Amino acid sequence: MHLNLSKKGIRVLGISESFTKGFGEKSWFVGVVMRADLIIDGFGISKIKVRGRDATEKVIEIYKKMERTDIRAIILNGCVIALFNVIDLTEIFETLHLPVICVTYEESEGLEKYFFEFKDAEERLEIFKRNGEREPLNLSTGHSIFVNYLGIPYKMVKKLLDKFTLQGSICEPLRVARLIARSLNRFERGKSDFLFSSQKKS
Repeated sequence: MHLNLSKKGIRVLGISESFTKGFGEKSWFVGVVMRADLIIDGFGISKIKVRGRDATEKVIEIYKKMERTDIRAIILNGCVIALFNVIDLTEIFETLHLPVICVTYEESEGLEKYFFEFKDAEERLEIFKRNGEREPLNLSTGHSIFVNYLGIPYKMVKKLLDKFTLQGSICEPLRVARLIARSLNRFERGKSDFLFSSQKKS
């Protein structure tokens, strides 16, 4: 699929999650559709299993249930989420025929050893390895992140993320999706009797 990054109306789907360890067996899973001019014009909310294997199908489900034909890429806030629920980038790409970008923010000592806590360790490890090695990427904001990606060249990954990142290291679709997910998590835990979310200033 051709990505015309000069268009103000180009849309991406950013997906992020939030859960509290020890509280419940599910994590809130939120997708936000955002245009390149940073206007939000859609969202989807689901849940995934903590320590489960359903994150990949939920990404696909969020996209399909939106019934959108104008989304040009999917951006994920991590590929190994909700305590080792591993997202299969290849399955998403081959099912939806959309570029997929997974963003992470810190160096890692390696996650492979943690998969062996599970009976299906080999399957999780296979997906993890299929996602490939993370590549470092320097954003125009001056911050560095790591990316896995399919269906889009590295230079386009950088241009796309730069287009959607105003400050710091997290692009706006992921920032908004994460704020919504955290707000839902807080509400569910009884930490608030109304839904809200705010990002602390650094």
